[in-house]
Amino acid sequence: MSSAPISAAAGPLDHVRGLATYWAKLTGRSGEDLPEPQWRMLLDTLGLGIEQTMSHAGRERPDFATFVEWIVTTAGLPDPLIVARYHACIDGTAQPDDILRGIAAIDAAPPVLDADDLRSWDEIGVVVVRGAITPAEAQAAADLLWSQVGGDASDPDSWYGGPRSNGIMIQHFQHPAQTAMRRSPRIHKAFAQLWGTADLWMNTDRMSFNPPERANYRFPGPHLHWDESLSRPIPFGTQGILYLTDTAADQGALQVVPGFHRRLDAWLDALDGADPRQVDLSAEAVTVPAKGGDLIIWRHDLPHGASPNRSSRPRLAQYMMMYSPYGWSKRPWL
Repeated sequence: MSSAPISAAAGPLDHVRGLATYWAKLTGRSGEDLPEPQWRMLLDTLGLGIEQTMSHAGRERPDFATFVEWIVTTAGLPDPLIVARYHACIDGTAQPDDILRGIAAIDAAPPVLDADDLRSWDEIGVVVVRGAITPAEAQAAADLLWSQVGGDASDPDSWYGGPRSNGIMIQHFQHPAQTAMRRSPRIHKAFAQLWGTADLWMNTDRMSFNPPERANYRFPGPHLHWDESLSRPIPFGTQGILYLTDTAADQGALQVVPGFHRRLDAWLDALDGADPRQVDLSAEAVTVPAKGGDLIIWRHDLPHGASPNRSSRPRLAQYMMMYSPYGWSKRPWL
């Protein structure tokens, strides 16, 4: 698989393998594409969100040099150590020593999830990491989110309208408050316990603002869904949402169908070829309340979604997940 630049002057990201191939595909200059696992890791290496990158490239159709300039302006230059780790992962070679020491430190850290947490994970596929970040970190992220929606916590009329165009999803990805959450050792350790290794990558995900329903505003979704393919065998994966303020069950909280991973195969068999995404499972869904600063992690083979907010306060949240760079059958995409 070639990832050499198609046409690009020397630039600050020429050493990042696969970037030119990804740019050419996004802008319609080439039909060659990177395998999805690689381009996802590439974006996380660069600190870019999937939606913001695809939207920018599709709208602007920049040349390669302009695309690189946008990346650097948006996310800064990538950490050389993370770039080296990315290259090692796609090559299947040893990761940098500093990365290996960091992984070993998380592996050796005391458990974050106790026996009851792990039992919940096994039985229902969901776990709540209490106090995943500090109150100050949660407040900083909440302040950022309020600034992005152009709202005032004391003025309900300001919670609606504004520049938002993607429902409850807030397309903001780069800020020190978000970086602090993504680098939380407590969050890393919780994911490590579920994956059985600390050798994980954090994704660059967006935020969420789910205001209460009222006469001229109804919850737009997302309702129950899966984000991954249901083609079998379905690989193990995790997803997460971090509440930035206390979130009650009726406050637009995450909803899941608990324990569905235990019967997913039998359920798919019983559908006899029917589209599983057209089946309404809402009667089985439960909401997951938690405190501000708590992280909810669920298995990605669980049906999940947000829920209508029938309280008097909005739900503020940051999506995040960690994943294994080696979870793709020894990188068959190379």
